[in-house]
Amino acid sequence: MSKTLVAVPSMNPGGMEAQVSGHFGRCDLYTIAEIENGNIVSNTTLDNPPHVEGGCLAPVQLLADRGVQVLIAGGMGMRPFMGFQQAGIDVFQGNPNANVGENINAFAAGRLPQFSMSSTCGGH
Repeated sequence: MSKTLVAVPSMNPGGMEAQVSGHFGRCDLYTIAEIENGNIVSNTTLDNPPHVEGGCLAPVQLLADRGVQVLIAGGMGMRPFMGFQQAGIDVFQGNPNANVGENINAFAAGRLPQFSMSSTCGGH
């Protein structure tokens, strides 16, 4: 793995110790980490616009515009999942009981399953 930008829907204030938001489209913000050769080399936060502005696809565009390549989420509906696929953003199933940093480290270690059409759910 070279450089990868990974986003995790997060509760305020964001960052590695933040709680993962259970609703990716309505999260407070996204914690975005840069992973290089399996290690987190930097992280930042990105505010999430209100859900009414573009619905479930607004976060897809927001993250795609920032160059995000991977989203770690607890679940999402088919429409946003398809939007992430079209934007070239891979979606992985996160652990809602782990914090943001633990989820990102699990992804970097190859321990998170990738979402598929059959693993989506109605929530987002």
